[in-house]
Amino acid sequence: MTDHDPATGWHAFTDPGFIDLVGPVLIRERAPGAPPAFGFRAEPKHANLIGVVQGGMLMTFADRALGVAAMEAAGGANCVTVQFEMQFVSAGRIGAFVTLVPEVVRRTGSLVFMRGDARCDGSVVAAATGVWKILRRRPEAAPA
Repeated sequence: MTDHDPATGWHAFTDPGFIDLVGPVLIRERAPGAPPAFGFRAEPKHANLIGVVQGGMLMTFADRALGVAAMEAAGGANCVTVQFEMQFVSAGRIGAFVTLVPEVVRRTGSLVFMRGDARCDGSVVAAATGVWKILRRRPEAAPA
């Protein structure tokens, strides 16, 4: 059974642009109202100079997962990262499946505070926190 096997519940997260270059990033829905889980298989392209998962990949992965969950918490409004921090706790091994389940800490009228732990085989490899700004869409001008 592979990560992409529908029996596992994981499927590719469509995200054209930068994430397509470093992915694929996978997503798995959870209970209604709960943020989805995100994951990726650490491939050789994700290695740093000492042969473990590059910290920048973990940061990219966490930023995307937390950002998607922030937009969901904001009722589907676009959000942008205004602050992001990550602590690297241990090494992520190449070949491991890395997961992250976003947690909404708090949502205000204009901000979403998020956190999440990147895990390999159940062990935390990095802890991320961040703040996302909820963008308001400008009303479209009435036709003249």
